[in-house]
This record gives sequence, structure tokens and C-alpha cells, in this order.
Amino acid sequence: MTQTSTDVTKRLFSLDVFRGLTMFFLVAEAADFHHNFYEFVKDSAIWSSIAEQLHHHPWHGLRFWDLIQPFFMFIVGVAMPFSLRKRLASGTRKAATQHILKRCFLLFAFGVLLHCVNSGALVWELWNVLVQLAFTILIAYAIMNYSHKSQIAFAVGLLILTEILYRVYNPADPFNQGQSFGSFMDMVLMGKVNSGYWVTINFIPTAAHTIWGVVCGQLLLSKKSASEKLSPLVVYGALLLVLGYGLDLLGVTPIIKRIATTSFTLASGGWAILVLALFYWWIDIKGNNRKWLRIFSVVGTNSIFIYLLAETVGVQWFRGFGKIFTEGLLSPIGLPDGLIMVINSLFVLFMFWYITYFLDKKKVYFKV
Repeated sequence: MTQTSTDVTKRLFSLDVFRGLTMFFLVAEAADFHHNFYEFVKDSAIWSSIAEQLHHHPWHGLRFWDLIQPFFMFIVGVAMPFSLRKRLASGTRKAATQHILKRCFLLFAFGVLLHCVNSGALVWELWNVLVQLAFTILIAYAIMNYSHKSQIAFAVGLLILTEILYRVYNPADPFNQGQSFGSFMDMVLMGKVNSGYWVTINFIPTAAHTIWGVVCGQLLLSKKSASEKLSPLVVYGALLLVLGYGLDLLGVTPIIKRIATTSFTLASGGWAILVLALFYWWIDIKGNNRKWLRIFSVVGTNSIFIYLLAETVGVQWFRGFGKIFTEGLLSPIGLPDGLIMVINSLFVLFMFWYITYFLDKKKVYFKV
């Protein structure tokens, strides 16, 4: 390896902040902030429209919350070249491949187990983001040694394949709720259809998010100047936005998050690249506000751990634990119940954040 040890271990702080902010929103949902905030402001036309952005769109359309999973899967892709470079500096390609296979198996297992925890019973369900991520990482890793053009072409091929599968299965109404190719495959794989119409084969189109992330990570690792790295991010991010929203506005393919249509994948991928470009320009190029941004970056240092903790112990115990104090202290002074629940969510979110802060301060990192 030609890199020095400093080069190999150097982190991209903008990526840490992007990852941490994404995880911050994810654990905020586990803290029940999104639900409680909406319930508190639902009678206000302005605030309720803002609160709706923290919930998935029911079907055709795009809200802010619909971007969080694509962001997460894209960020994983961006980090892969950095992680691989570090592993190859002290090991072999075979060892790195074995690590990827082990990691994907664990992500798949954790995703399935989360469904069991949420259901309170042994179930076979494959809709969790970790299950999806296990497949997208494998796909992205399998092709990451090819040229950027080849990787992008492969991602486009996955989107074309998605279009074909949905349109051939149901030519009259390919993106129907519960009667699409995705729902058909869920019946084959699990014998059931998700009540919210999420589908397992979302990993086929959304593998593009992880692949695009890998390409962006390789670009940021290159020896090109900062401007030479930033320009392609802005151009290609904007291009994906135009293509995604264009397909929707022209009536070709609707933007639907729940079945990850091609227009949704393109639009959300465009937003992911543009947000990365913004953070890279503002943080790594301009060097702005590094200290206070650690509030978010620490949440990403143990991202899988805090996600699993929040979705299990957090949901089942932390919420109730927080209410002991928030209700006990705030109810006697006459605060509305709705406001108390919002405050409780923020208190639980703080507990999640402090765990990540404490672990980062002690240099304790849980790796998958």
C-alpha cells in the first residue's frame, strides 16, 4: 500500500455528520417524537403540514421522511471504499470479502429478529431496512472494483429490471397497492403482504443507492482537487432529481417510496448526492462549525448499535422510563398532555444521544 497510516485512517467528517444526522432522525422516531409531535400540532394547518414531513407518504408522493432510508443506504455505500482501503492496508482481499459476507449475514439476521421483537412472536418477515441493506451491500461490493461507468450502468440496469418486472406482471396497473409484482414476491417469500404495502424486493432498485454511494466514496478518495470532486456530485445529483421528478410529472412512473419505483429511487438518490455535496463543501472544504457538529457525528459512530437499541429496548423501556419523570414533574404544573409527550420524546432522544456520546468519548465502537 502506498498510503501512509495517517492517510489510511483519515475520516471524512462531512460523511460522519451526514450519517449521524440521519441516525438522529431514525432514533427520534424510536423515541416516538414524530408521532407525538404530529398529535400535538395536528390542529394547526401550518405545523401539521410540517409534522407530516416526519411520516412516510401513504402512497404516491415524496416527503422528507421517505428520504431517510435512501440516505442511510447511500451513506453505507460512500463509507465502503474508506473501510475497504483501511482493511486492505492491514489484510487481504479475501479477509475483506469474508468480513463483508459476515456483516451482511448479521444485518439480515438482525433485521429478521427486529420483526420478531416488534411482533412479540416468531415471524418470518423481510421488510426491515437492515435486511434490505444486507442485499444492497453485497450487490455494491460485488461490482465496486469495476469502473465508475460500469457501476453506474449496472445501477441503471437494476432500475430498468424493476420497471420490466412490475410492468410485465401487471401491465394494466403495474404500481397497484397490494397487487404489484412486489406484493406477489412477498406472497412467494413470506406468504403475506405488508399492511403498509412495503415489499421485500425493494432491495433491487435501492441497491442503486448503495452503488451510487460507492462511486461517490471512490471519487472523494481520489487525488482530485476539492472542486473536481464537488462538481460531479452537484451535476449528477441534479440530473437524478430531474430524471426522477420528470418521470413522475410526465406520468411515466409515479414516485412511490413503499415499492421503491424507479422515479423514487432516482429522485431520492439525487437528494442523497446533493446533501453529501452540501456537507462536503460546507464542512470539509470550508471547514465550518466542526465542534458543534459533533452533536450529530457521535450518533453515527455506533449507528447499527444505536438503531438496534432504540428499536428494541428504547421502544419497550426507555419511553416508559422517561414518562416517570416527565409526567411526574410536568403534569402537576398543568402542562397539556400532548406537550408532555413531546417533551418525553425529546428526553428519550437525549438518552439515546448521550449513550452514543459516552461510547464515542470512551472510544467504544460496536462493529458489525
